[in-house]
Amino acid sequence: MEILWTVLIGFVVGALAKLVFPGKDPGGCILTTVLGVAGALVAGFLGRQLGWYEMDEGPGFLGAFIGAVIILAIYRAIFGRRRR
Repeated sequence: MEILWTVLIGFVVGALAKLVFPGKDPGGCILTTVLGVAGALVAGFLGRQLGWYEMDEGPGFLGAFIGAVIILAIYRAIFGRRRR
């Protein structure tokens, strides 16, 4: 059940990140979900390194959202240049 919850939150966070950071991206629902889950993982890793979260804590919704925006910016910086 925890994995299903993570995927659901990842989808919502990824969709919000794409709404805030609009642009032309390949991929649909699956890429959006992966983006959100990766954002949560990045936020959790950075939060633990900075001392914001304990080892058994996950990032909150806002942290996952910020992580997803960071991942989207990196994705566009890498793959946006290749298409030109």
